[in-house]
Amino acid sequence: MVVFTVIATLLWLLLRGVPKRFKLIGWTFEVLSLIEAASSTIFVSVDELRILWFYTNVPCVFILLGQRAGWGVTALTTTGFIVGNAQLDRPYSGNAMATGVLALLYFGVSFHAYVDRSISYFKRMRDYNVQLLDLASHDPLTGVFNAGAYYRACDQMIHVSQRANQLFSVLFIDLDHFKSINDTYGHAAGDDVLRTVARTIQQSIRRSDVVGRIGGEEFSVFLPSTDLVGAQQLAETLRAEIEKIQIEMD
Repeated sequence: MVVFTVIATLLWLLLRGVPKRFKLIGWTFEVLSLIEAASSTIFVSVDELRILWFYTNVPCVFILLGQRAGWGVTALTTTGFIVGNAQLDRPYSGNAMATGVLALLYFGVSFHAYVDRSISYFKRMRDYNVQLLDLASHDPLTGVFNAGAYYRACDQMIHVSQRANQLFSVLFIDLDHFKSINDTYGHAAGDDVLRTVARTIQQSIRRSDVVGRIGGEEFSVFLPSTDLVGAQQLAETLRAEIEKIQIEMD
């Protein structure tokens, strides 16, 4: 018991700060747990509660290594318990064996459900966090970066460009006479215009470029690895494409 505790503590210390070791250390701990359970049955046969070592092993493997490994070890543990009992000096009775096996299976089912629910909860929380991050960083009307997220992305890309000694350019796009659209046709029509403009910009730029809505009718595009001539060419392309936009008004 002392040896097992010392080794388990050392394994925990090896795991701290190095998540990539988790699987190896998890299996090592599981093998030690099986050895501990078997040794308690063989060498402490006078202790009727020695079967508890088998029970404590089942939740550990489900939690540490997952459902497939959990059922594999549960089956191995149950088989070893049944086969090994006949070899003991003081074996369990038939009723005790039936109770022990059913308890092991119950533990397996319970922790299978526990791990399944935990994984499902984790996935939902991960998806919710992704959605929240998307809502926090994107303009809900046009789907492009909002001003805060766009400027943060620009700061990061500027630092990257400066470290790599590469040119970059920034375009600012302001829609002329946009207020008259809202005044004449209503804000719903203005929203359609903004969505169409954002979509047009996204279709005209590279995947490495970043676009954001930085004001009511103002957009900006960050162009990494782009000189002045390239930025002017793209600006003219965007101007021409936006000029072609036709919005049907009800």
